[in-house]
Amino acid sequence: MNTPIKSKTELQTKRSRLVMSMSTKYVGLDVSKEKIAVAIATENRDEPVPFWGTIPHTKEAVRKLVKQLAKDDEIKLDVCYEAGPTGFQLYRWFLELFVNCSVVAPKALDGNKRIKTDKRDAIRLAQLYRARELTEIYVPTPEDEALRDLVRAREDAVQDMNRHKQRLTKFLLRHQLHPPGGTKLWTSAYENWLDTLRFTDACEDIVFQEYRNTIREAANRIGRYEKEMERQASAGCQATMIQALQGLHGIALVTATTLAAELGDLAGRFAFAPQLMSYSGLVPSESSSGGSRRQGRITKVGNAHIRRVLVEAAWTYRSKPAVRRALRERQKELSSEIIEISWKAHKRLHHKFNRLSFRGKNKGTIVTAVARELLGFIWAIAKEVQKQRAAA
Repeated sequence: MNTPIKSKTELQTKRSRLVMSMSTKYVGLDVSKEKIAVAIATENRDEPVPFWGTIPHTKEAVRKLVKQLAKDDEIKLDVCYEAGPTGFQLYRWFLELFVNCSVVAPKALDGNKRIKTDKRDAIRLAQLYRARELTEIYVPTPEDEALRDLVRAREDAVQDMNRHKQRLTKFLLRHQLHPPGGTKLWTSAYENWLDTLRFTDACEDIVFQEYRNTIREAANRIGRYEKEMERQASAGCQATMIQALQGLHGIALVTATTLAAELGDLAGRFAFAPQLMSYSGLVPSESSSGGSRRQGRITKVGNAHIRRVLVEAAWTYRSKPAVRRALRERQKELSSEIIEISWKAHKRLHHKFNRLSFRGKNKGTIVTAVARELLGFIWAIAKEVQKQRAAA
């Protein structure tokens, strides 16, 4: 006769014991655009990992796979696949089916590149996942992923515009056309000079006009992206964090939105600031053996978008600490705690910039060091935002 459960704690204990008694299948998936290769490893490490087969890369096929593998109530599925161009939709399909899924760093299978097939990759993934030797990556929420797409689309538009400008300047150079002395490229005076240029050959004239049109189109596209960023900063999923980060000197709308989109739940992901610094790839590499310890260049692992905007922001700390009009406007609605962190950051990072410059350090080294320490203040602001949300 079963003993009745008297409390919620007893129920949770019984459920946890039931889960512990369940047998786990570790499923490795090699994912491509149209199909998914499946391999399944049991808990017994002495058993070989069999290749299960392939399925179409569709939601219905994934649902059928889960139903088939978990038809026994005493079987628990643990699924993994490598991060790649197919994104995180597959991860979310498994979550909808109440199956644990991990997206792992995409360098787990770099060992043998001479023989590489979907079957071998799926089997190797299942083996490594069972052994807990894979690094699980952070999966953004759909809202954060959408914001990240917006940020990266703007970055693509900026790169497009720079390429179009380079093509135009090379076109002018081929025709020995130079702006008046002292005129800087892409200023109003430079644009006015471009307006005066005419070409007698119809082919050349249309090339010149089309180059200018592509530059204008890219500039308009950037403007539309930034307008949407402004809307997200006031009413989006990361609005509070974007506004708080703009309280820092050198971090305005685009940089703050990039950081919020790329890092997601910053305060929840990183318990300590050094973890965030390591994730960004701004920490020095190290080679230690015995009593020797040698540090080299930064690791450059993690997110390159974060490193780029942080290095750009770090250059602004050459200036003396002061709260000028643009920064005052951004800090209007912020709490005194965040404003205090911002002021402390400006004083400390400016002092660091000057101190390293006085020691004769390379400018790139100085800016990298400042960017790394700036991340510590960004982490502090994220923690303050988290605390304010909890108190609200």
